[in-house]
Amino acid sequence: MANVTLFKQDGSQNGSVELNDTIWAIEPNENVVFDAIIMQRASLRQGTHAVKNRSAVRGGGRKPWRQKGTGRARQGSIRSPQWRGGGIVFGPTPRSYSYKLPRKVRRLAIKSVLSQKVIDNDLVVVDAFNFDAPKTKEFAEVLNKLDVNTKALVVLEEGNDFAALSARNLPNVTVVPAEGINVLDVVGNQKLILTQAALSKIEEVLG
Repeated sequence: MANVTLFKQDGSQNGSVELNDTIWAIEPNENVVFDAIIMQRASLRQGTHAVKNRSAVRGGGRKPWRQKGTGRARQGSIRSPQWRGGGIVFGPTPRSYSYKLPRKVRRLAIKSVLSQKVIDNDLVVVDAFNFDAPKTKEFAEVLNKLDVNTKALVVLEEGNDFAALSARNLPNVTVVPAEGINVLDVVGNQKLILTQAALSKIEEVLG
């Protein structure tokens, strides 16, 4: 099994931790990662775009002129699509863009990006984040001690509310629970910071 350094909250080393090779040491599959990112980005689209068709625009209840004898083309409503201010034909309507990939594909994608973090030496494992109260300044100091000065994804175990509240207001820091780790967040942040409890939860779910 692969080993990574285990750090304390003060930045000092606290031995090492073994990683599950089936999660953290696979050959990354770029095609699957690409598909997973497109799926997640599609699900983030609001899909609230809409236009008014001829039944929704205002006015046009009266026939603009009689059918015959004027020399002009016959018209039934001034809100027909060919009129200025008329209804739109085949315009966008509210819809959901979300879709799902097969479960095995989604799991392969998250394992691929996690393995890539190990390959790039961008994985940081901390034994625990212990805060007596939400303190953003203290969490920033912890990141400095861990030599993390880039965009970082912090993955916490369930119930560590003080650490989550301390980190969430920091720029370039994204906080997610271990159950909510996903491909888009891992790829979008250079450093991946895990607590030891969060690491165990991830390996329990994906192992």
